[in-house]
Amino acid sequence: MDTTNDRALLVRHQEAERLDTMGVTLYADHGTTGGALSANRTYLAAGTDGPPPHFHTTSAEAFYLLGGTLRVLAGTDVHILTEGDFLLVPPYLPHAWAAPADAPADVLVLFTPGLERFDYFRLGDRIRRGEARPAEILDAQERFDNHFVDSPVWRQVQDADFRAPLDPAAHRAEFLASTVFQARQPD
Repeated sequence: MDTTNDRALLVRHQEAERLDTMGVTLYADHGTTGGALSANRTYLAAGTDGPPPHFHTTSAEAFYLLGGTLRVLAGTDVHILTEGDFLLVPPYLPHAWAAPADAPADVLVLFTPGLERFDYFRLGDRIRRGEARPAEILDAQERFDNHFVDSPVWRQVQDADFRAPLDPAAHRAEFLASTVFQARQPD
């Protein structure tokens, strides 16, 4: 694919790669945009968690809600996005997101500058299909610039869990036991 700046990049929805276990459609990655951005569309059924709290060191992550409702952690704030809302999370700011119990979420997610994200999503898909281990996501945090962290605020909002911040070993154990990367079949 041409990654120079003298041609537009067009990705037709029906031609985009779809990872059904993740609800993710992959549109453009670092390599196809000359590093300008990465783009995907994620659909979460009502009551479905997106990624656990994490941050990126090199890219901002932008959310544009195409439909439904999305609960987003951004630092220590929790925002409720509805159709048409836009949120930009700068580098290093811990964030997470989920569809609330009463509504699905259809969200366009952009990273700028672009990150090599497609292989990260493909790894998540393999984990959900039972073909890879959740620990592989933790082992690849540096490669994908996706650094998982504990967020007492997010645990309180999502699970009514009021424990103090977890130490690294407890956080790792909870991450590996979470439902986010449990094997599941596509909806």
